[in-house]
Amino acid sequence: MTGFSLTIGGRAAPTTKTFNVLNPVDESVVAACPEGTVALVDEAVASARKAFKSWAALPDAERVAKLMAIADLIEKHHPELSQLITREQGKTQSGPGANLEVGGAVAWTRATASLSLPEQTIQDDAQGKIVMRRKPVGVVASITPWNWPMMIAVWHIMPALRVGCTVVIKPSPFTPLSTLRMVELMNQVLPPGVINAVTGGADVGTHLVNHPDVNKVVFTGSIATGKKVMEGAAHTLKRVTLELGGNDAGIILPGTNIDPLLEKLFWGCFINAGQTCAALKRLYVHESQYEEVVQKFAAYVAKIPVGNGLDPQNLIGPVANKMQYDKVSGLVEDARNSGAKIVVGGNPDKKPGYFYPLTVIAEATDGMRVVKEEQFGPVIPIVKYKTVEEALTRANSLDVGLGGSVWGNDPQEAARYASQLECGTAWVNQHGNLHPMAPFGGVKCSGIGVEFNVDGLKEYTTVQVVNVAL
Repeated sequence: MTGFSLTIGGRAAPTTKTFNVLNPVDESVVAACPEGTVALVDEAVASARKAFKSWAALPDAERVAKLMAIADLIEKHHPELSQLITREQGKTQSGPGANLEVGGAVAWTRATASLSLPEQTIQDDAQGKIVMRRKPVGVVASITPWNWPMMIAVWHIMPALRVGCTVVIKPSPFTPLSTLRMVELMNQVLPPGVINAVTGGADVGTHLVNHPDVNKVVFTGSIATGKKVMEGAAHTLKRVTLELGGNDAGIILPGTNIDPLLEKLFWGCFINAGQTCAALKRLYVHESQYEEVVQKFAAYVAKIPVGNGLDPQNLIGPVANKMQYDKVSGLVEDARNSGAKIVVGGNPDKKPGYFYPLTVIAEATDGMRVVKEEQFGPVIPIVKYKTVEEALTRANSLDVGLGGSVWGNDPQEAARYASQLECGTAWVNQHGNLHPMAPFGGVKCSGIGVEFNVDGLKEYTTVQVVNVAL
């Protein structure tokens, strides 16, 4: 695959350097990607600033039509984009993988196009009229991660465009290709400068965050980097939306019939090889059925085919990059050395690529790193508890709160417990399911702000009150 380019002002932006994007299956080169620079960030921001006034002034119906046209174009190029995601990120063509990601990008774009923020009348009488309007914040900097590179880019870009903002996006250096291609397609529909794409490392990202002509930063990624983004944005009091790490807890209530829940429990833990912010990453099981749940879940996990995502027989692909592979390996070894029992997996083949076997860890404790730290990989520690109240306290004990779940025979009872979880989204008998009309965000160190629905749109606006005396 060749021919990828940065996009600035509606045109391909020339660069002098490239970097290799590796296929996590075998570490082969997928493509040489153009490498952005600080100077190109300046050009991209200037292009977005220039395009902002006319794009914000475009009649609302015309912006809606543009988003719908983008959705159609992504859908038209679905096979190309899906294959590209598999090659650069590793997720499979079968199951909830690359095809789900591209299909989700189409669906989220159309859902976002359907939303609106109409003017609100606060007072209208003989004394005067007060109205409240939502105005686009301006130029938005989007910094996206490597786990769902295209889907998360859509989550950032489309609400910004919908309300009249312009965007400069910097994708992860691990998975830039699908984003660059999508931005290229979008520029077949949008006026020049409305959406721009620049690649690069930390220097490019830092310059984009600190840029005085950027009005808002939206970032999805680690807590540590999110704090740096917030610190950089503070210099000019930029608005921020941060969706950060989760380490989501799941609690299985005593006496739960686990058999009908195994499939949902599996995907809650292992979708995208566990590389999802809102995946289930620590599972609390009552002592009365701990051995049963461990045995049945491990047996289910052991049957799932793992391999090259281009092979339709496989449901789970590799870990996306060596950095994450090494982190996952280290956490499992620490658990093993700390007395945990590796029931399934835990022994990767020493072959090229970043395949880590689906791993179930029993006899895990809250003090182990694999429980305290977000492993972000195909590993699930299962922790024993005595009372539900104790499990809730332990689930809430960390400084994160993106998602959480409670599993049980009685959904109403499970929902009552789920409401006590300190997290942005609490699921019952499922985990990680998202809906474009359900706001999504975290509490504590899992983030600031929300995405999706009108609440997500509002994140890209400022409030202006017009108060007229009669």
